[in-house]
Amino acid sequence: MDYWFAEIITIGNEVLSGKTVNTNASHIGRRLTSLGFTVRRITAVMDEVDEIASAFREAIDRKPRVIVSSGGLGPTWDDKTAEGLAKALGVNLELNKTAFDMILEKYMTRKIPITEERKKMAYMPYGAIPVENNEGIAPGIYVYHNNIDILATPGVPREMENVLENFINKMLRNRSNLKYLEDFIYVENVMESSLAPYVKELVKKYDIYIKTHPKSYEMSHPILEIQIAGSGKQEEEIKVKIEKVKFELLDAIKKLNGIIRNSL
Repeated sequence: MDYWFAEIITIGNEVLSGKTVNTNASHIGRRLTSLGFTVRRITAVMDEVDEIASAFREAIDRKPRVIVSSGGLGPTWDDKTAEGLAKALGVNLELNKTAFDMILEKYMTRKIPITEERKKMAYMPYGAIPVENNEGIAPGIYVYHNNIDILATPGVPREMENVLENFINKMLRNRSNLKYLEDFIYVENVMESSLAPYVKELVKKYDIYIKTHPKSYEMSHPILEIQIAGSGKQEEEIKVKIEKVKFELLDAIKKLNGIIRNSL
């Protein structure tokens, strides 16, 4: 059987000390699994360049199809993922013009001046491609190296999730031979937290990826986009599973007095 392996690297002293629970790794693992990858290893390392470089280098040597990291892309002195990845690849760290333009536009929109610390988020390994971060400032870093898709994401969960989705939808070259399908439900008048218990049970019941994306944060008028995604060898089986999940979700939404929309 042709296994499509993936590895996950979490970067941050707060994860190793137990101060922060490593929810990023579990989310990345679920998402990669939903695409047909087998996550072979999850590694957590300190905010040190040599440790980060070693983690990436060792993962690359094991030749997975995908490596995804989280953490260490911010403006502070201890955000060292870009430097560690550059060292692992044996290339220079340089100011990426596309990344800098992304960052500059966001700060200009907020009327916040660019400082050297903020400019730091635009430094990437030579040849890297920035990945749009629609939930924050620091872009993700994408590198295609030795037939491996390598993605570095921010550590803030909502930013990590957004960068990961942008990477999957626009840049992921290595995809398994499994069929991948997804569908969406749009609903008004249901808060994400109210729907969460139903989503949790359906994920367990059907072994499928379900993610709610709030599109409005007004407590009086919340709007949710619900993504349902599955993978497998038989396309028809995936369709049936997604339809069953949609049916049960719609029933839950009805119980919560939600209003179904055709689109956003």
